Amino acid sequence: MTTDPAQGLATDIADRLAHPDAAPAAYRAKDWWRQSLAHGIPGIALLHVELAAAGLRPWQRAHDWLAATARAPVTSGPDSHPYHGAPALGHALACAGDHLPGSYQRPLHALDRQLADDAHRRLAAAHRRIDQGHPPAVAEFDAIHGLTGYGARLLHRDPDSDACRAVLEYLVRLTDPLTADGRELPGWWTTSGPSGRPDPRFPDGHANTGAAHGITGVLSLLALAARRGTAVPGHLDAIRTICAWLDRWRQNTDRGPTWPYWITRTELRTNRAEPNAPLRPSWCYGTAGVGRAQQLAAIALGDHARQLAAENALADALTDPAQLAATTDISLCHGFAGLAHIAARTAHDALPETASRLRALIPALLTEVKPAAAVALVDAPDAGPGLLDGAAGVALATLAAGTTDPPSSAWDTCLLIS
Repeated sequence: MTTDPAQGLATDIADRLAHPDAAPAAYRAKDWWRQSLAHGIPGIALLHVELAAAGLRPWQRAHDWLAATARAPVTSGPDSHPYHGAPALGHALACAGDHLPGSYQRPLHALDRQLADDAHRRLAAAHRRIDQGHPPAVAEFDAIHGLTGYGARLLHRDPDSDACRAVLEYLVRLTDPLTADGRELPGWWTTSGPSGRPDPRFPDGHANTGAAHGITGVLSLLALAARRGTAVPGHLDAIRTICAWLDRWRQNTDRGPTWPYWITRTELRTNRAEPNAPLRPSWCYGTAGVGRAQQLAAIALGDHARQLAAENALADALTDPAQLAATTDISLCHGFAGLAHIAARTAHDALPETASRLRALIPALLTEVKPAAAVALVDAPDAGPGLLDGAAGVALATLAAGTTDPPSSAWDTCLLIS
C-alpha cells in the first residue's frame, strides 16, 4: 500500500474504474461517451495507461478500456475532432503503444492514416478561407476541435511527416493579419463568441487568448515543435508575433501579470482591455496556460528574460489569493489539480531561480484536492469519471504533480503543455 497521497488518490480512482463495466450506468448508455477524450472512455484509458507505464497497476486494465472504445466503429472525417472519435482513440492507443512495442500497430497505422487525411482535408479548407480573406471559426484552429489539436497528435506520432509540417505551415499563416472594414485584425480573429457560436456579447467577434480555444494553444504547439527540431519557414517569427500580441494585452497588477480571456472589437479599437474581476488562472483560460506557453516559447527562442517573466507570472498567479479564490473546483481543465500539474511541468523546465519557487507551491495546490471530493467525481452528474472535468483527469494531474519526475506516458500532450 502506498504512502504517497497523490499516488494513493490516483490508484484509488483507478481501482474504482478498474473495468469499463464499473463506470456509472448513466454514462455507459451514451455512445458519445465511448468516443470522447474530454469526458469519456479514451480519457479514462489514459489513466490506466499511465499507471501501467509507471508499474503501479496492470496493463490489462488499459487494454480493457481501450477495447471498450474500439468495440464499435469510431467516428472519423468531418464529424470527428481531436477530442472525439478516431483522433481521440488514436491518442490513447499511441500513449499505450509507446510502452508496448509491437502492440496496437495495425489499428495505430490505420488511425495515423485517418489523422493525416483529416488534417489535410481541414488544411485545404483553411487555406481556401484565408485566400478569400475571411476570418476563421474557432474550431478551425483551436486545440480541442481544430488544427492545433491535430498538430499535437501529429507531433507526437510523426513530427517529420508532411501532415505535421503542413499544420505548422498553416499556423504560421494564421498569424498573418486580416483586414476587415479597413481595420487590421489578428489572423485568428473570429466572428463568433468564445463558444464558436454567434453571441450577442460579441457582435463583432473576438480574439481568444486561451490555451483550449485560442492563440495560446497555437503558441504552445509552435514552441513544442521548435524544441523538437520540427520547424517550417516563418516558424520563429510566428512565435514572436503571438508573444507580441500577448505582451500587448498583458495587464500588470500588484500581484503580477494577468491576461484577459479574450479581446473584443471595442477593446481592439481603443487599445484597452476592459478591467475584469480576478480570473481563475487555469489551463483552458488564464495565466497558467498562458504562462506555460510563454515559457515554452521563450525556450524555443532562447529568450532568457521572457522565460523568467513567464515562470514568475505563473508563480505569482499561484500565490494570488484573488485568483485562487476564483478557482472553485479541482479539475484538470480549470481547477486545482490542473494548476498543480502545470506548476510541476513548468518547474521541470524552469530556470534555477524560479524552479524551486514553483515546486514549493505544489503541495498547497495538492492540498486543495480533497481525496473524498476527487473520488466522488466518478459518480458526479456534472463531472463524472472523465479527463477534463472529472476524476480521471484529477488522478492523472495529481499523480504527475506529486513527484519531481514527468509522467511516464505522453498523456498530457493533448493539452499542449508537453
